Amino acid sequence: MENQPIKVLDHHSFAGKWYSLYSIPTLLDKNWRQTTETYTLVDDEHFDVLTTYHKEGNAEEQTITSKLFFDEEKPDGDMKAQFLWPFKIGYWIIELADDYSYVVVGHPDEKYLFIMAREPQIEPELLRGIIERCRQMGYDTGKLVSQEHA
Repeated sequence: MENQPIKVLDHHSFAGKWYSLYSIPTLLDKNWRQTTETYTLVDDEHFDVLTTYHKEGNAEEQTITSKLFFDEEKPDGDMKAQFLWPFKIGYWIIELADDYSYVVVGHPDEKYLFIMAREPQIEPELLRGIIERCRQMGYDTGKLVSQEHA
């Protein structure tokens, strides 16, 4: 299987709250747990993203805001995330449920991976299939970390 972004994304259906369930984290979020991301579509041009999380061992909820940009000249799933202006990182939607109940966000170089769902858990059999498909695409799924949602 090839690591590539999906071709078509309904931005309105993608908007809303997602629970980050498992990830190969970035340096920024490597100690985050119980992470959620809420995507708000702005002028059909980008998403404003509100991320809530708990640092490992800390009960206090924290938040960070970012933006997610799309490019009309690229596949819909090929986006760029911006946490700190002017820096942007690759944000590829590599798998998406037809009903938008779960999404898998990857990276052009297989560096990061996020398995997110609309609920704080996912069916174990579905999760195993997602992880196997990601492994076949070149992701080091042995680095996946649980976000420890209750």
